[in-house]
Amino acid sequence: MKKIILLAGLFFIIGTCLTGCYKDVIIPPSAQNPNAPPQATSYKADIQPLFTAHCALSGCHVSGSEDPDLEAAVSYQNLVNGGFVNTLIPNQSTLYIMINGEMEVHIPSAADRQKIYDWIRTGAIDN
Repeated sequence: MKKIILLAGLFFIIGTCLTGCYKDVIIPPSAQNPNAPPQATSYKADIQPLFTAHCALSGCHVSGSEDPDLEAAVSYQNLVNGGFVNTLIPNQSTLYIMINGEMEVHIPSAADRQKIYDWIRTGAIDN
């Protein structure tokens, strides 16, 4: 009788464990096509707000911290004159490589990263 109770308890525990497991299936957002024609972007309206919200935070890309300084007043000059943007070969720009590599966690949206890439591909204009 004890064996039957122990066996029933064991089956109950195993059954509970197997049916109680839950696994989230996370479907990544649809990837942007980096080779699609670039969309028109404005540095002041599209790009700088991304840097302000995600990068120009205390201890990150502000004056006296990590290069480049991405605060609104100086970010364009620091990116373009600091060698972070390569308009001739946009996918080799340091900025593009960083936002799609180790800094991707700070700009997780593929659409936002595509905006930055499109801005580089259209000549990195200060508009």
